[in-house]
This record gives sequence, structure tokens and C-alpha cells, in this order.
Amino acid sequence: MRKSKVLEKLRAGEVAKCFKTNFAEARIVEMVGLAGFDCVWTCYEHCGNDLSAIERQIYAAKATDMDIVVRVSKGSYSDFIRPFELDATGIMVPHLMSADEARDIAWKTKFHPIGRRPADGGNADAGFLFQQDNYMENSNREKFVICQIEDPEAMDQLDEIAQVEGIDMLFFGPGDFSHALGIPGQITNEKVMDAWKKTADVCKKYGKLAGTVANPDTIVQLYEWGYRFLNMSSDVGALYSYLPQMLRVFDKIEK
Repeated sequence: MRKSKVLEKLRAGEVAKCFKTNFAEARIVEMVGLAGFDCVWTCYEHCGNDLSAIERQIYAAKATDMDIVVRVSKGSYSDFIRPFELDATGIMVPHLMSADEARDIAWKTKFHPIGRRPADGGNADAGFLFQQDNYMENSNREKFVICQIEDPEAMDQLDEIAQVEGIDMLFFGPGDFSHALGIPGQITNEKVMDAWKKTADVCKKYGKLAGTVANPDTIVQLYEWGYRFLNMSSDVGALYSYLPQMLRVFDKIEK
């Protein structure tokens, strides 16, 4: 089983660099890997991507020896484990609300002795039966489960959540957290910033990996707080910034 670049870096105390893709295009994923990112984050929660598209993205990530995280939709255990069986390196579960939910996610996504993830072995993550030796042990060690902290309800149980075995990383989402507080988009609000820092502090206290979204203005502060899995920008964000710049070039010839 391929070793996770993200886990290798984070376990060594280094930064893991991530880039988000909203689009279903595998070639974008390949470009991200060729650029030198450690991980790409693709989305099955908000975006209209199906598993066939995500499977192609996973192959593109593997072709450049890059990790890929799939943000899943919340549903049955099959919704959680299918990206793993396609050989995604990690999954991201949105809107974790409680320690009980964290324990349920770990139970569904980790193999014995941590959980009771259903075993197959006939899919890409076990080399279609060719790499079954120590498959469960390797999967528990090299695949990771991220839970997003995006709601005040989770903050009330954050210490308990951070102690759940099988949840590898807590990922603070400032956008939805501000929305949940009734101040959508105000991610620099004191209440949001306090929760952002508290998540990193609690992760450090219990030895849990900490992740979040960053931008050029926030990345140093987030690093100082203890965040080491940092997502910087996205394909849709890059185009959003670039396209208006190109339109303004036409001002040189239009009167």
C-alpha cells in the first residue's frame, strides 16, 4: 500500500500543503500534483461530482504520487468507505456535531481493532486482491479520517471529540462556523477566531492532527497556532481571480 505523504509530513511535525478542486477534471488534479502539492481535496458534498469522476481524480493523484482527500456526503457507511476502496488517501466528513458521532464514524471507517469497517479487498486500495498482506493494518496506518469542526455544537464537546481513536484530524471550517453563528462570512469575528484557535489548542493537547483553510494573510498565524495541514486556494478560486484580470486586458483596445 502506498504511504501517505500527508501523514508522513504531519507525523514529523512538518506542513502538508493541500489544494482544493471543485471541478471533476482529473487533469487539474494531475497539474496540482505536478506543481508539487502534497494533497488535493476533492468534494462529494457540495459539488456535482460522481464516483466515476472521483475515481479518475484518484488515479491522477496516484500518478503524481500525491495524496487525495474526498469530502464525503453524510449517509450510510458505504458513503464513507467507497472513496477508500477507490484508493483515496483520506476522507473528510463535514459538520461533525458530537463525540458520539465521531465514535460512529471511526467505527464505520477503521478496521479492527479500532472499528468494524466492512472488508472487501477486491478493490483498488488492496490492489484488486494482489496486495492483501497486512491490508487492514496498513489501511489503519496510511489512510486517514478527517472530521470538520464547523458548528458551535461540536465546540461544546471538543475535548471529548479529540480523544476519539480513529479520527485522525480535526479540520476547522471558518466559513460555515461563521454562518452557524448568524454572521455569515465574518471569519475574522472574535467568536470565530476563538473557536479556530481553540480547535488547534485541543488538537495539540490530545495529539490530534489539525487542519484548516488558509490564505496568504492568515497562513503564518494559523501555523503559529499549530495547524499543519493547510489548504491554500482552489481551482474555482484561481479562475475567479484570473478571469477578471484577463477581461481588464481588453480595456487597452476598447474605448
